[in-house]
Amino acid sequence: MARRTVADTSLEVLDTGPVGDAPTVCFSHGLLFSHKLFAPQVEALRQRYRVVAWDHRGQGDSAVPEGRCISIERVTTDAILLLEQMQLGPVHFVGLSMGGFVGMRVAARRPDLVRSLSLLETAPDPEPRAHLAGYRRLSTIGRYLGVRRFLANRILTIMCGASTLANPAMKERVDHIRALLMSNKPSIYKAVNGVLEREGVEHELSQIRCPTLVLRAAEDQAIARDRARQLADGIPHAEWVEPEQGGHSCTLEHPDVITAELSRFLTAAG
Repeated sequence: MARRTVADTSLEVLDTGPVGDAPTVCFSHGLLFSHKLFAPQVEALRQRYRVVAWDHRGQGDSAVPEGRCISIERVTTDAILLLEQMQLGPVHFVGLSMGGFVGMRVAARRPDLVRSLSLLETAPDPEPRAHLAGYRRLSTIGRYLGVRRFLANRILTIMCGASTLANPAMKERVDHIRALLMSNKPSIYKAVNGVLEREGVEHELSQIRCPTLVLRAAEDQAIARDRARQLADGIPHAEWVEPEQGGHSCTLEHPDVITAELSRFLTAAG
């Protein structure tokens, strides 16, 4: 890991380094996590690709800015500037949930930077109104009390599939996801505000022309199937994949399944 100054902030960046002439795979993580959300995929793919992953501003070990909100537009600009600064484009861009919000914006607006796009557990629309009150309540608790175990357990019901939580054999993975959630600082509310207040980009999807994978695990509680399908249907020639098990944290719940799908897609994308 290394710190990089990007615009007016400092980002924590993982860079596994070049692998011959292989292209770069960039990972953009979801809300309440860090680059560690993709740890299994980074480990599996680093033998074939240069892998770069970073913590969004206000999350993980990156700097926390002033103000009440870290907008998705600001985080998107960070991603573009980081790719330019590191001279990485065009890259295979992989984004999950919030990271997907970033990825679809980068691909639509800066196609020169994106070789292929993998969008996991994400959607192009604004946050549904039905979610807002409940999510803001959880965010307020985290802001003033921290992400304690009782709060992390409530968030787990959103982040993990029902079969994951009910399976005793998955306990170690669930415990790991809980620990990642509990590592969030109270300032995480700033990133939450940015996600909840984002505007939709449905009108930009037709501008995405690179090979695109849209993956939604069947038990995702945060992204309804019709929202993910809207994403796949709006991007020309996008490929749709729907694993039977797993939820919003699919990369950690069923890492082998997700890694296999990504590996297959990246190989085909070239």
